[in-house]
This record gives sequence, structure tokens and C-alpha cells, in this order.
Amino acid sequence: MKSHRRILALIATALAFASALTMPGRIHAQENPAAGATTALSAALSAACRANETQFANYLTAEYAAAFRALPASQRVAFLRRFALTDDPGKPLASNDSEGHTVLRCEASKATIEYRFADARVRENLAFIPVTVLNSDRTEFGLIRENGAWRLLSLGLVLLDIPQLAKQWDASDVAAREDVAVQTLRDLAAAIQSYNRAWGKLPESLAALGPAPPGQVSPEQAALVNTNLASGKQNGYLFRYRIDPDASGNDTRFELAATPEKYGDNGRRSFFFDGEGKVHAGDKHGALAGPDDPLIAGEKSE
Repeated sequence: MKSHRRILALIATALAFASALTMPGRIHAQENPAAGATTALSAALSAACRANETQFANYLTAEYAAAFRALPASQRVAFLRRFALTDDPGKPLASNDSEGHTVLRCEASKATIEYRFADARVRENLAFIPVTVLNSDRTEFGLIRENGAWRLLSLGLVLLDIPQLAKQWDASDVAAREDVAVQTLRDLAAAIQSYNRAWGKLPESLAALGPAPPGQVSPEQAALVNTNLASGKQNGYLFRYRIDPDASGNDTRFELAATPEKYGDNGRRSFFFDGEGKVHAGDKHGALAGPDDPLIAGEKSE
């Protein structure tokens, strides 16, 4: 009978161990709080690297997880991109350095991000883990033990106010895409001017600026811009070109316009490059901007 009870006890222990393994961060928190917090953070970053929203939410507090799930889909995607510092989903690979610290790599198509963990500092139910991103600054992640498992609490000195952070990061991303659109307008204008110098006329369309087969550059394929831009689309913006004849009817001037492909996601402002080479902008809700819209910062009116 004693032997039977001992076997049942061993089975119960094994089942409890297996159950703990299925709960993020729990078994590690019981055996070694610092190791458990490190494992939870590594798992959260890995989920963000994979752009796996469901797994990422598992490592948020109940309050933060609910706030994350309530975000619009575009903001959830943007949040994971900023959290993982990647523009597209990647493959996480975890290892250890010579001192036993966690090293996590997120291998995405456009770049590989490397996170190097330092020693975790644990104070009762709080843990703080410094993480250095390769070629970037060090930040510190805060975690809290909730229902026996480690959950993300803070990033640097800022609590993970997910709705507010999502709005801030989204606004920052939109501003960056708008800056790229303005630069693309200027690059496109320079290509048109190069075409004019080479062929003595303005191109009939953006398509004439596109790639050409080796040794076959011509007025129809001038090889001045890439295929996307020649088709009028790049980095989430749509580009339009129009010849603007001067007072004598000569085709010496041109205008360009850029509008967000998806208003709000790719950008909010539309841009207009006038015949004088100045850029105007306005929030047109996806419609075209024009010469009556204000000049962007840094442009000077004549």
C-alpha cells in the first residue's frame, strides 16, 4: 500500500511539473526568479520578432493584454514592429554568450536585430533586465510576477501604456514615411531634370524614366528610377506627374504629387511639388494636394 501511495505521489509531482511548463515563465519563476524573468522577456521578444500577436499577449499583464487586443489591427502590427525593431516578421534564435547571458537574434529579411541581455535584478515580484541592441543604445525592461508568471511591465522608465505607446509609435512611423515621400518627390524631380538634359525634353510619363535592358537606354527607358517608382508607387505613396507648360506653351515645367496609398496607415499628408521646385503639403484625407496648400517646413516662399 505504501508503495502504491508513493507511485501516486510521483505521478502527481510529474503532472504538476508538466502543467507548470505550459505556463509562460512559471516554472522558471519557481526555480530561479532571475532566470524565469529572463526567459519570459526572451519569449516576449521572440513573439514580437515573429509578429505573433497571440503569443506576445501571453507575456503582458492581464490589463495590458486586454489593451493590446483592443487596438486596431494596424496598431497591433505597428506595436510589434517597434517593440522588436524590425519592419517585417523574422526568425528568433536564442543562445548564450561566454558569460552565460542570453543573446537573442531576430533574423528578418531586411535586417538582423541582436539583443544582448545583462543580469536580471529581482526585487520580490519585480524584475529589471538591461538589454543592449547591437549598434544601438541599452534599455531596461521591467517585468512583474502576476499569478506566478512573469509579465512585461515597463520599457525603460516608461510603463507599457499600450494605447498611448501605440499612438506615439504610429505617429512617429507616419511622420517617417511622410519624410521619405518628400525625399522621393525630390529624387523624382532630379530624375526628370536629368532626363530633360539628356534628351532635350521632358518625359511623357514616369514610365519613361524606368529601367532599361543593358546598353539600351532610350527616351522610352531612361534607366533613371526603379521599376516601382516608374509605375508611380513607392513606400506606401502614389506619385503623379504632369507637364506644366509655361506662358508661351513650352513644356519646360512640371509638377509632381504624392498621396498616401492607404490614408492613415501609410501617411496622412499629401504633397505637391510645384513648377518652382517647392513642396506643399496638406492633410487631404488621401486626396491630391495643390499649389494653394502651405509649403512644408524649411521651404521659403518667393
